Amino acid sequence: MFTVGMRLPSLPVLPTRLRAPQPGWAETTDVVVVGSGVAGLTAALHLREAGLHVTVVTKVNIDDGSTRWAQGGIAAVLDPYDTPAAHAEDTLIAGVGLCDPAAVEVLVNEGPTRVRELMRWGAEFDRNADGSLMLTREGGHHANRIVHAGGDATGAEVQRALHAAVRRDPWIRLVEHALVLDLLRDDAGRACGVTLHVLGEGTEEGVGAILGRAVVLATGGMGQAYAVTTNPVVSTGDGVALALRAGAAVTDLEFVQFHPTALVTSAETAQQPLVSEALRGEGAYLRDGDGKRFMVGQHDLAELAPRDVVAKAIHRVLLAEGSTNVWLDARHLGADFLEGRFPTIMASCRAAGIEPTTNLIPVAPAAHYASGGVRTDLRGRTSIPGLYACGEVACTGVHGANRLASNSLLEGLVFARRIATDLATDLPAQSDPVSDDVRRPSDDVREWAVDPAVRRPLQLAMSRGAGVLRSATSLAAAAGTLTELGARRAPSNLASWEATNLVTVAAALVAAAACRRETRGCHWRDDFPASRGEWRGHLLATVTNAGALTESWEELA
Repeated sequence: MFTVGMRLPSLPVLPTRLRAPQPGWAETTDVVVVGSGVAGLTAALHLREAGLHVTVVTKVNIDDGSTRWAQGGIAAVLDPYDTPAAHAEDTLIAGVGLCDPAAVEVLVNEGPTRVRELMRWGAEFDRNADGSLMLTREGGHHANRIVHAGGDATGAEVQRALHAAVRRDPWIRLVEHALVLDLLRDDAGRACGVTLHVLGEGTEEGVGAILGRAVVLATGGMGQAYAVTTNPVVSTGDGVALALRAGAAVTDLEFVQFHPTALVTSAETAQQPLVSEALRGEGAYLRDGDGKRFMVGQHDLAELAPRDVVAKAIHRVLLAEGSTNVWLDARHLGADFLEGRFPTIMASCRAAGIEPTTNLIPVAPAAHYASGGVRTDLRGRTSIPGLYACGEVACTGVHGANRLASNSLLEGLVFARRIATDLATDLPAQSDPVSDDVRRPSDDVREWAVDPAVRRPLQLAMSRGAGVLRSATSLAAAAGTLTELGARRAPSNLASWEATNLVTVAAALVAAAACRRETRGCHWRDDFPASRGEWRGHLLATVTNAGALTESWEELA
């Protein structure tokens, strides 16, 4: 059993601040929102409804995050024959005993209203001939409750609608091509802004500061910590790394969900195309090298079992066959149906030289979603006053040890609204950051930047040692590699700051995975293959002022 002070794997000393020049400019707003996906833009729109001025900071362009890549849809109880209780039950089962029931109740009960609100903002979802919403089913769901758009382009439609709504509001300031570096805090320890590096022209270019009465992190995931991922190249764990440097609590990082069916191609790309499980929801089958449907008999939902179950089953087949992929069979669904329902998947397959109407689709698991993140309460508040988090960067307690399919976009919608409601009623006056936060820090502050060249070896080490299948030996090897890579310093720039963030989140993930000596949800330990009741709780990671990573244990009631 884990106890505070248990020896962690040898891991790198982590920076408590990124090495960066003194901010050359500053501006002030009410609330700084970091990230421009579903969670960040929803938070911004609700904060504006409360009459607050908002500055949205985004790393590249407003549409370059993970939201637009979501294929399957949004899970919500929109069918009169479905119930929030049924949605909650499916969520709790998928989470394998680690979901926060109160957070799940919030999600399933407030979710339908948030989806309808999204439609009022302009999102257009697929409908049946009679005008009713077209609903489908995905893995782990026992009812058709997935609303989708453009067949398999739900994320793109959600992003389009939110983007348009934000652009219509002149009081939402958007700063693009801006990597957030570190959190600013006032004398009372409250979050009061961020430092950031802007790539642009004019007075905003370079390192600056945006001061606010609160900060909302909505930076997305950390899939780029792995060699094979469905996440875009910008998903380098920036928000979690920022929170760790600031001393915030981060939890459940060991629970990285590997999507069972990423398209396997011969090209080495930073982002693998996703083959949504909605395709399995519509009747596609998984087959092994001999053509056998290997999920039949392993779970009552067969190909629609929760993602961790399917990913593990695929991995077993890959190990047994010595192959790089299994096969998804959608041929029997027919060309007309596939063309109309899954145009994005069809295009991705054909770009890779695969014709799904006549051929099997090669698929394998890929890092897809971080179920853990910055620890929050039911109002999105973190352990640092004034710092909030929502979306994939946050750990609200909804997902537990394994996210239920299509609950992610819903979580972003629901908890972004809750953050806005909290801030509308409890927003302090603007305060000034302590002087050390806006000038060149003294020598005793641990700050550096890591060589960008570590990115690929880090990804390979994480996939080998902390991927779908883990053990004490593999995790120790990953930790050793991280320690060596983290010691490689480099001049400060965008690439080196991203590399520093990747080392930080990878180290925290490996530490948690090494501590949790059981198999649960999407955390699979080969040396501890069973779930254990004494591990029904959460590991909380923090970084000390000296840059040491520590873990503490929180027992579930």
